[in-house]
Amino acid sequence: MKLPRDLSGDEVCRALKRLGFVFQRQTGSHCHYAKGGLHPCVPMHREIRPKTLQSILKQADITLEELLENL
Repeated sequence: MKLPRDLSGDEVCRALKRLGFVFQRQTGSHCHYAKGGLHPCVPMHREIRPKTLQSILKQADITLEELLENL
């Protein structure tokens, strides 16, 4: 499946919260979340680039389908 280009930082954060991640802190425009030993970092931009989204998915150890189901 192709990575979407129109997801914002707010949408990704909302999906992570629904997946059980807890907000830890914000450093500048980046929000840090945690769940177990996983610590994804989400930039709060209007549009997240596909490579950045791929990195967030890897950090959170979730699939694109899981993220899209929880938007």
